[in-house]
Amino acid sequence: MRVILQRVLQASVTIDKKVVSEIGTGLLILVGVEEGDGMEDIDWLAPKIVRMRIFADDDGKMNRSVQDIDGGIIAVSQFTLHASTKKGNRPSFLRAAAPTISKPLYDRFCIALEKELGKPVGRGVFGADMRISLINDGPVTISMDSKNRE
Repeated sequence: MRVILQRVLQASVTIDKKVVSEIGTGLLILVGVEEGDGMEDIDWLAPKIVRMRIFADDDGKMNRSVQDIDGGIIAVSQFTLHASTKKGNRPSFLRAAAPTISKPLYDRFCIALEKELGKPVGRGVFGADMRISLINDGPVTISMDSKNRE
């Protein structure tokens, strides 16, 4: 499972000109599920994300987590995180899991984040054509892959 964390001052997901999720300060997470991912990937990622110290403390140092600042989270499914660009100019998405695998894992990932955070997590709509708006804070953008834990 691959994720991109973006520290934001605000973020929203819009579908057909209707806002379906929005947060103030917190994390916008893009989530890519690949073949072979499972609950062990979620069990490693969710607590690590919620406790990752990437928000400023009183001295301006990255020393607080999204949980510490009572921030929000929006998680958006993003199969293109598994694009292969090795051959030609058209990306291949063969590593991305089929929707029958990725949708349930995305849903479980959001539930795990909610459990760790202690409050609801905003979501995109799986497979929908979404417009994502954000104000990246810093900017701070972090890539994580559950297959590269060490």
